[in-house]
Amino acid sequence: MPSVVELIQSLVNGLGIGLIYGLIAIGFCVIYNASGIVNFAQGVFVMLGGMFAHTILTRYGLPMWLSAILAIVLVAGVGVLVQIFVINPMWRRNAPLFAIILATLAVRLLIEQVVILTLGDQPRTYPEFTSGGPLKIGPIAIGYQLFWVLGCGAVMVSALQQFFNRTRMGRALRACAQNREAAALLGIPVERMLIVAFALSSALGAAAGILITPTQYTAYMVGGPFGINGFIAAIIGGFGSPPAALVGGIFLGVVQSEAIVFFGAGFKNIISLTLLLIVLLFFPNGLFGGFAKKA
Repeated sequence: MPSVVELIQSLVNGLGIGLIYGLIAIGFCVIYNASGIVNFAQGVFVMLGGMFAHTILTRYGLPMWLSAILAIVLVAGVGVLVQIFVINPMWRRNAPLFAIILATLAVRLLIEQVVILTLGDQPRTYPEFTSGGPLKIGPIAIGYQLFWVLGCGAVMVSALQQFFNRTRMGRALRACAQNREAAALLGIPVERMLIVAFALSSALGAAAGILITPTQYTAYMVGGPFGINGFIAAIIGGFGSPPAALVGGIFLGVVQSEAIVFFGAGFKNIISLTLLLIVLLFFPNGLFGGFAKKA
């Protein structure tokens, strides 16, 4: 039986990784709500964020904050290119959503192979944003990077809420999510809104990758696991508002972390997939579907 200290420590660790899952889940929600597309390339944006930040930091010696900003801009550009050259042509030809979703999976595999050829297949990491630590509260250790994840996550979710509720472009995206045909009749450029949605989601994925890389690592193959967990978190949250997706990610991260303590690391994915099945069977609108409607 794990001790109280182990349970609390795993709760802290789960909170950190859960926030990352939540940011990835928000990226899924932004694209799905605007287009009905589940973007299985979302996880690769997480990988690219960490890889680009590491490359800029080590090759050009730029400050961490500038490397992070440039990496987010570059990854957002990759997301826009995916929308323009892959999604948009299929969208214009009225391709089935299933085919478009498969295309996003193909994009993920393609980007991973390009990364291997250009940046290599070795894992990479860089120091935490704040040196020193961890912060000790009795026997509990809290890495300073967790506070960066908490702070940046709160800022991004708050900014997204303000964007969707208070800006003309954000309201146009919400209109596309509710009824794309009616939005087009009202003069909203739906295709342009999809570009914005892909830029936002890829930027969120990049930010998540940049924040998590100091505590783990990044490599060409990490996009798959992050994408799957982000997708599960989005389903738990109900594909609703950004706060609901974030809460879904935190819930998944904590459950995984506690499962490792009780059953071992080998049961981490089993618990996640079991949770996914339970939610799909008994809570088709997500565990936080009601919260999403109020947000």
